[in-house]
Amino acid sequence: MPTLSFVIPVYRNERAVTLTYQKLCAMQAADLPGYDREFVFVDDGSDDGSLQELLGLRAGDPTVRVVSFTRNFGQMAAILAGLKHATGDLVLHLSADLQDPVELIPQMVRAHEAGHELVVAYRQSREDSWTARITSRLFYGLVRLSFPQMPPGGFDYVLMDRRVVDAFNQVEVRNRFFQGDLLWLGYRTTFLPYTRARREIGRSQYNFWKRLKNSLDAVLDASFLPIRAISLAGVFTALVGFAYALNIIYYRLVHGAPFQGWAPIMVVTLVIGGVIMMMLGIIGEYVWRIFDEVRRKPNYVIRDIY
Repeated sequence: MPTLSFVIPVYRNERAVTLTYQKLCAMQAADLPGYDREFVFVDDGSDDGSLQELLGLRAGDPTVRVVSFTRNFGQMAAILAGLKHATGDLVLHLSADLQDPVELIPQMVRAHEAGHELVVAYRQSREDSWTARITSRLFYGLVRLSFPQMPPGGFDYVLMDRRVVDAFNQVEVRNRFFQGDLLWLGYRTTFLPYTRARREIGRSQYNFWKRLKNSLDAVLDASFLPIRAISLAGVFTALVGFAYALNIIYYRLVHGAPFQGWAPIMVVTLVIGGVIMMMLGIIGEYVWRIFDEVRRKPNYVIRDIY
C-alpha cells in the first residue's frame, strides 16, 4: 500500500502533540484504510515536555519517527528536516497545535488521486485576533505581487507528491520561503479553503520577530521587487531634485529672487537622507543573505533521531 507521511514540526506543544497524533490515527484508520502511515515529528529544541511526550508516542507506535534538534532553529528548519526524513509516497505537512483540521485530509488525498501533485489547504478565514488577520492580509497581499497564485490568507497545510518533495529537497539554500518555493516548482496545484481554528492548548510561539523574519524572507528571497522599488525611488527622487533645482535657477535668473530660508534645505536633506538610509538597509539585507549563503552553515543541527 502507498504510505502517507505526516510531517509535524513541534515547539512547545506539550499535550497538543498527543491529541494531534490521536486524531490523525483515527482519521487514517476510518477514512484512508488503503494507506500506510508514517509520522515524522521534528522537535525544534522545545524546553517543555514535548520531546518526552513524543518519545512516549514512539515507544508505543513503530510508525512514529522523532527528529530532535540541538536547539531552537525555527519553523522553517523543522519543516526542512521533516521533509528530508519523510519516506512516504505522499507527504503532508501540518501544525501540531490542532489549528489545521485533520478532517480535510481525505479530501486532500482525493484531490491528489485526481491528478494534482500539490494540494494546498489555504486559510480562507481564521479565528484569530483582528490584528493578526489584518497583518496577514497585508503581508500576503504584498507577496501576491510576486506570486499571483498565492491565496490571500497564505498556507502551511499542504499535501505533496513524492516528486514534489524530492524537488523541494534539492533546493539547498538558507532563509527560505516555504510557500513561495513550493509554488515556484510549478507542479500541478489545487487549492482547498478552510477556516483556521483558534489554538486551544498553549499559546503561539510565532512572535513579531519571527513574523518579521518570515516577511523579509518572502519579500527578499522570492522577488526582485525591493531592488526594483529602490531603483525607481532613486530615479523619482533625482527627477524631483533636478526639477526643484531648475525652479530655483529660473526664479533667480528671471525674477532675481534670492533663495529664502533654511527650512526647504532641511526638508530636502531629511527626505533624501531617509530614502538613502532605507535603500542602504534593503541592500544590506541582500548583502547579509549573500554572506550567509556563502558560509554554507546548515539550516539545523540534529541531536538524535529516534
